[in-house]
Amino acid sequence: MGRLVPAVVRALDILELFLDGDGTLSTPEITKQLDLPRTTVHELVTTLAARSYLVPVPEQPGKWQLGLRTYQLGSRYADRADLATEARAVAREVAARCGETVHVGVLDGTEVVYIAKVDSSHAVRMVSAVGRRLPAHCTAVGKMMLASLPEQELAARYPAGTRLEAMTPHTLTTAEALRSDLAETRDRGTSREFCESNSDVACVAAPVRDAEGATVAAMSVSVPTLRWSEERGEELSALVAEGAMELSRRLGSR
Repeated sequence: MGRLVPAVVRALDILELFLDGDGTLSTPEITKQLDLPRTTVHELVTTLAARSYLVPVPEQPGKWQLGLRTYQLGSRYADRADLATEARAVAREVAARCGETVHVGVLDGTEVVYIAKVDSSHAVRMVSAVGRRLPAHCTAVGKMMLASLPEQELAARYPAGTRLEAMTPHTLTTAEALRSDLAETRDRGTSREFCESNSDVACVAAPVRDAEGATVAAMSVSVPTLRWSEERGEELSALVAEGAMELSRRLGSR
């Protein structure tokens, strides 16, 4: 990796300040927050404004906000950041680190649709495929997505008293049991399922968020029960959370 150019780093530091608060800052405020010489900040702000990366705030003299050029760059990145493509790339990285099967799925009603999969390097692996659908209530990916829904939307999909399809003897079969499980998922930040969709597989998952912070997918790691333990589950939960965060970052999430 080559040497970082200090002036470019400082210019980027200035732009990133506008991601917080109300998105407006004055030159003195920038100077104070970055602890830089006033002259340096003035020159950098002038340069950024000349290239339309910063523009004056109407009717607020001395205040700046992000300009059209930043929007154009962001839009170009958003056009390139295809969820399935990025999901496959990150899933490969996670699978290489843990040696287990990695999925990325999205929610469609009360079902999960898998949009990316990377197989385990072990001889004993999970049989699944991109495009396959499963009930959301019995998969780690599905439960992670369901836990992110507003209560009203969740109730519409799973009214009180609803009986849920049983895939195995371990599957949650009532809306009430599912709600309890989802509450634990929210507290933990990751989801788990043990033999709920497949009697021989345990799974952990974490949320994938877009640039607006909405949960648009979930990433999971699936493990045959013969390689599962509580300690392994904790390790994989941390790993899948890192992977989901990286995929979220690629989609523009902060």
